[in-house]
Amino acid sequence: MKINLRKLILILADIVMIFSIGIIVAWILPVTANYLGGNYIMGYRKIFVAILFQSFFSFIFLWIFGAYSILWRNARIKDYVSCVLGIISGSAVTIMVFEIMENYATLVNVFNVPKGYFILCAAVQLLTICAFRFIFRKAFLSINRHERELYKKRVMIIGAGNACKMILKEIQNAQTDPNNSSRNYLPVCIVDDDPAKLHKHIVNVPVLGTTKQIAELAEKHDIELIIFAIPSCDEENRKRIIDSCADTKCDIKIVPYLSNVFFEDANNHIMNQIKDIRIEDLLGRDPVTFDKKEISELINDKVCMVTGAGGSIGSELVRQIIKYKPRLVVLVDIYENSLYEIQQELFMEYGRDVSIVSLISSVRDFDKMSLIFEKYKPQIVFHAAAHKHVPLMEDSPEEAVKNNIFGTFNVMKLAETYGVNKFIMISTDKAVNPTNVMGATKRCCEMIAQYMAQSNGKTEFIATRFGNVLGSNGSVIPLFKRQIESGRPLTVTHPDIIRYFMTIPEAVALVMQAAAIAKGGEIFVLDMGSPVKILSLAENLIKMYGKVPYKDVQIIFTGLRPGEKLYEELLMDEEGLKSTANKKIFVGNQIHIDREQFIKQLEELKKYADENDSEKTVKMLETIVPTFNHKTNN
Repeated sequence: MKINLRKLILILADIVMIFSIGIIVAWILPVTANYLGGNYIMGYRKIFVAILFQSFFSFIFLWIFGAYSILWRNARIKDYVSCVLGIISGSAVTIMVFEIMENYATLVNVFNVPKGYFILCAAVQLLTICAFRFIFRKAFLSINRHERELYKKRVMIIGAGNACKMILKEIQNAQTDPNNSSRNYLPVCIVDDDPAKLHKHIVNVPVLGTTKQIAELAEKHDIELIIFAIPSCDEENRKRIIDSCADTKCDIKIVPYLSNVFFEDANNHIMNQIKDIRIEDLLGRDPVTFDKKEISELINDKVCMVTGAGGSIGSELVRQIIKYKPRLVVLVDIYENSLYEIQQELFMEYGRDVSIVSLISSVRDFDKMSLIFEKYKPQIVFHAAAHKHVPLMEDSPEEAVKNNIFGTFNVMKLAETYGVNKFIMISTDKAVNPTNVMGATKRCCEMIAQYMAQSNGKTEFIATRFGNVLGSNGSVIPLFKRQIESGRPLTVTHPDIIRYFMTIPEAVALVMQAAAIAKGGEIFVLDMGSPVKILSLAENLIKMYGKVPYKDVQIIFTGLRPGEKLYEELLMDEEGLKSTANKKIFVGNQIHIDREQFIKQLEELKKYADENDSEKTVKMLETIVPTFNHKTNN
């Protein structure tokens, strides 16, 4: 057995205790004479020999029975048996040796030691050695726990309900699992607005105050992490509480909605499902829900195509489509890097046998797209490919027209030619009364969808319209994050500018729900709640980084960009509004398209775009889209 420092210390401690107890017992033995009988007046020589022999044999048997092989900080009751066996065996052998040696006349004076002495020594030594190990273990664990707690994140939990209990129990159970990251948290306090819970304990953690005291308690108890553990909280209170959390310098995490925790994630560890607080949690509206059964019936065992599959919307479409077990998903994108990223993500998630094919192609290339349609024969097409950046499209309107309008027209014509069941186009709120080229091209695409729907073909053509998507490529949130992280001021175009916002998963779920309920020709619109001021969004994001707006991070106003409005609309006056089975989704009335005139106008628009005549392209776009007011910037 290899002797390390820990074992050496334990061996020396045992030897010292055995020697010391032998001496002490020799001193107190006369007091116990009435109980043990005989002559117990022992000289120093006898005491020394007795202690030497008993210590030697006790140490040998403690070693044999493994008392020095046990990691005592993890010891259990059964591990103390080795000490019992070691001391008893050592004392028994010592007594036998002394009995034998006492028969030699010349050695009578040294080995004439009463058995009671060894029995009493053994009893006291056994109690002392076991007690020492027990105290050693407790002290080690206490010191170790204290040291670990110094490096743990001090946690405040908001909400003293079931989610809080689950979190605390998981953290508690994780303390014995070195591979569980939950052991790195130290719950310090809970806040809850229920007066009946105040000053009570949940899994040994006290409820110290209400949500109005979040900032005060966080500072008082050196809180580093706040966990929002009220999954069913209504949106008004959720926004109020998270705003209070944002006023602290703590990291903030949030427990997802209960439906997400229990039904959408196979992992039953709630701590693994707690996410960083996101800017969308500050929007203050209920999450959009969808009928998964209808979507499953639409997608299951079908061949689906996604154009722009590497983009923010396109890639999320692919992620959600694949969950409904399609026969095949055809990913089409002109940008190889983004397409490669979503391809590799799916390989890592589902393995290389996942039913996808990734193809580099531009929707502007009619012949190449025709070959793709002919080979894979998609039944459902989600068309997300588009140029979307407003200022860039103002500088290159002909490129917006070539890609957005005629790329869309190409894919729609091919969908009709190859008998696609449903074609779903991604539109935008900027298509309503557009003041920029990008919005006007998207409105023209909606008109093409309605034109194709009125041809009475087999394919159902629809458009889905929604506002800004949080976190998408080119959106304001990634820009704000980069500015904060690089120490630069945030740039907002106007202090009063407002926008409708939704999350990428919500946007995609809308697209898929619309596809499931569509009959052809509709423009589906999501009820996105109240619009959000971009300035408020910037201020909240700064707070989420633990900084103070206008002090740690400045906000500067740059002025409206070309084609930009202070506000966006979701519906045109002439479209009207009809409700659907989903209370968050509405559908606009179909607008009749003069087919002959529309085609002639598109041909003329294509001519100017192909000639790269920006001025004539924009003028023709104004003719096709009567609501396009290119001079309006407010």
